[in-house]
Amino acid sequence: MKKLVASGKTVEEAVRSGLNQLGVGEDRVIVTVLEQPSKGLFGLIGAKEAKVELQVRPDGVEEAIEFLREVTGAMQLKVDIERKDERDQVLIQMTGDDLGILIGRRGQTLDSLQYLTNIVANRHSDRHLRIVLDAEQFRERRRQTLEALSDRMAGRVVRTRKEVVLEPMSSQERKIIHARLQSHPQVRTYSQGDEPHRCIVIALK
Repeated sequence: MKKLVASGKTVEEAVRSGLNQLGVGEDRVIVTVLEQPSKGLFGLIGAKEAKVELQVRPDGVEEAIEFLREVTGAMQLKVDIERKDERDQVLIQMTGDDLGILIGRRGQTLDSLQYLTNIVANRHSDRHLRIVLDAEQFRERRRQTLEALSDRMAGRVVRTRKEVVLEPMSSQERKIIHARLQSHPQVRTYSQGDEPHRCIVIALK
């Protein structure tokens, strides 16, 4: 946890000085007053400034980004990391060359890294954080692929009158398929099995 000692003629001035040096807002720090200001003899001799210690509160998302920098650095990957705060989650987008190794087969490596990133973020946060990790817009491309798959498999179920069991997927990917077909007039979806082998079944209504 980052700490800084700052001084000023008043406690308020010392705090402002510390915040300027740290580049953060007052809501991001814990302030401890180390010394109150004193005027000294005749208001001049022995005068002491106020001294405060500012301790930066840990930011879970920043800690998660630092974790990602360490991981990608260890893999000798040059990665740009961009943070986007959304309504109920934080999207961390990674861009760079040769990020296929970070994505893995059908995003399995990316999902595992996302799981670890969420652990790191929530370890350093006093509120629950939900982080979605993406690399080279993989999540959007995968969403489009899954929606196209949903449409094809729904058509097969209608045509053959037989249910279709899809391969095991993460809960995030299963939600995409459920959402895509929830308003379909002829088929319904449900999940079966246990993690990590839980899969979606598409069946006639």
